[in-house]
Amino acid sequence: MSGLIIILVGLALLAVGVILIYNVLVSKRALVENGWSDIEVQLKRRADLIPRLVDTVKGCAAHERELFKDVIEARNAALAAGNDVTRRGGEEYKLAAQTPRLLALKEDYPELKSNENFLALQEELSETEDKIEMARRFYNGAVREMNIKVKSVPSNFVAGPFGFREQPFFEIEPSDRIAPNVSFD
Repeated sequence: MSGLIIILVGLALLAVGVILIYNVLVSKRALVENGWSDIEVQLKRRADLIPRLVDTVKGCAAHERELFKDVIEARNAALAAGNDVTRRGGEEYKLAAQTPRLLALKEDYPELKSNENFLALQEELSETEDKIEMARRFYNGAVREMNIKVKSVPSNFVAGPFGFREQPFFEIEPSDRIAPNVSFD
């Protein structure tokens, strides 16, 4: 009889352990999803700012059609990447690389330096880039925590059967890590 009680207590402790680990994994997954949602909000904000910035600059620099086309194509490709974190990261980097080219036009067109709409959009874009960076850091931290739980013992024994998988980091390509040199004097 005491052997049966020990087995039942052991099974109960095992069940409690599985439930606790499962709840931790659910909480980590929720943080990852929340982090990605924050990134998407900021990426959408940047995507909405780009056409406004292009329209403002177009009035002063009409012959820069190729640049406008490149910026809009990069924006559309980033939006088309959707929730594929790896692909989206690459496309968003391409968009971010185009934006300084657009902002640098103010050096060639003095009327942009005094255009209040352009200056406000430039400031808003700069703030958005900072927010994207903060959201990316939060997301990558949540992914790191999730991936550690998914790979470490004993939670890996619970993660696999319940469908918890490693999540991709939101990163730029290693060859693209060097920021373009643009002056915003």
